[in-house]
Amino acid sequence: MSVKSQCLDLECPVQFVLTIIGSKWAILILRELFLGNRRTHEFLSALPGISTKTLTARLRELESYGLVERRVFPEVPPRVEYSLTDKGREIQPIMAALHAVGQQWMSQEVCVR
Repeated sequence: MSVKSQCLDLECPVQFVLTIIGSKWAILILRELFLGNRRTHEFLSALPGISTKTLTARLRELESYGLVERRVFPEVPPRVEYSLTDKGREIQPIMAALHAVGQQWMSQEVCVR
């Protein structure tokens, strides 16, 4: 299904955004990119449990939605870096809100269960 047809099939903007960032690992990949450009091995170190295959799939998805840019440097061996696009940076307020709520919840006794 193309991005355009997804836009037309969904009536709820929240559902649309969650379609893009709600897949497993996507939000954590974006979190890493808010810290700066990343290479594959840096993602793998920062995200224990993610496989190379899954990382590649999520990066391609985020790239197809225009949130992430992939840059290949003409070196031997090739160096590939990922960064946020302007559109990807638009998600910053959501990330900040998630961070604030997470900090608040983690400080409550409920988190200790």
